[in-house]
Amino acid sequence: MSGRITNMMISRSVLADLNDASTRLSKTQQKMSSGKEITRPSDDPYGTSRALTLRSDLDGTQQYQRNIGEATAWQNISDAALSKINDAVQRARELTIQASTDSAGQAARSAAAQEIDQLIETIKGEANASYGGSYVFSGTATSTKPYSLGTPVNDAYGGDSGTVAREIGPGVSVTVNADIKSVLGDGQGPPGDGKLLDTLRTITDNLRGGTTADGNALRGADLKNLDANLDTLTQTRATIGATTNRLEAADARLQQVEETTTKLLSDTEDADMAQTFIDYSMQQNVYQSALRAGSNIIQQSLLDFLR
Repeated sequence: MSGRITNMMISRSVLADLNDASTRLSKTQQKMSSGKEITRPSDDPYGTSRALTLRSDLDGTQQYQRNIGEATAWQNISDAALSKINDAVQRARELTIQASTDSAGQAARSAAAQEIDQLIETIKGEANASYGGSYVFSGTATSTKPYSLGTPVNDAYGGDSGTVAREIGPGVSVTVNADIKSVLGDGQGPPGDGKLLDTLRTITDNLRGGTTADGNALRGADLKNLDANLDTLTQTRATIGATTNRLEAADARLQQVEETTTKLLSDTEDADMAQTFIDYSMQQNVYQSALRAGSNIIQQSLLDFLR
């Protein structure tokens, strides 16, 4: 026995089909307006989970890039300061050589001593270089000046031996601060520590002394110690240069990671707009056809059967 299909059943079926077509069209319209394949987790649970993971990876990569940028700036400030210190030491070396000759009188030696005193202040001033409100050569005591300027003479180091590091990758940290104390010294004595400030103070004392022994010291031990201090300064700058190169290499690698992750994220959650436009056009035609077909199916009434 076959069942009879009533007008109500036909109407419900037509409405259900129209609702399905309308829903698909609405989703496609939303995809077109947002440009996203996934607008809510229910659209694609797996894709949503993958997108969240990729976004977390991208955030981590960008944070490492910011750390590298800050570390590179720190290195640049440090190297610029050490470069100026190197220039001051080279000038002090020239003055020492000129004043240590037998032909140089005491007046010239005293004048050289006065200039070296100013060079010492310049060196300590450069050692007080700062970045972002932090003294770059103070270790972890970044709010404390490494060296005091002016009188009374105080060449003691004011920072600490702490290490300032920046994380540039998962479990990878790079030290960004240079050990200025190993170059300039602590200035406390006697006896002195043989570092740069101690050597320069000894040179000025010998320049003012004026004795034969002072002259011999200028030409011998003082010049030798100054050259050793210059070597230490050069090694410190070389370390900074090597660290900067490492940071640049890490940044280049992270840029590639960022590009790859961004593309994967786009592939996961961004809509294919060309395909979306085609789908929208087809679904719109289907919906319009369904409307026309439905209006023809359900337009009959009781009067049509009584004719």
